[in-house]
Amino acid sequence: MNYRDDAGKTPPKADPPPAEEIDVAYVSKLARLALSDEEIKRLGKQLNDILEYINKLNEINTKTAEPMSHALPLENIYRVDVVKPSLPIEETLKNAPSKKDNFFRVPKVIE
Repeated sequence: MNYRDDAGKTPPKADPPPAEEIDVAYVSKLARLALSDEEIKRLGKQLNDILEYINKLNEINTKTAEPMSHALPLENIYRVDVVKPSLPIEETLKNAPSKKDNFFRVPKVIE
């Protein structure tokens, strides 16, 4: 979907921020990843390389390209749902580290 301004022109694409502006340590904390300083530096460089490549892709003229949802024609293949017996609750929860009533109990992950 193209969004156009009042003059009917497509606004220029915003460049992604350079990796130096993305705090890899902060993102790793949000993802609950324990990264060493060396890993943070390496991942920052890799992220910067990815963003530079995205900037190169943004330079390509796509005005004549037709929009598509997938590069190849796809067709969904449906099958009939068949009801099958599931595992008993006791067997399902027997290896759970924590459970409450008939449910898995997991730590809260929302900040």
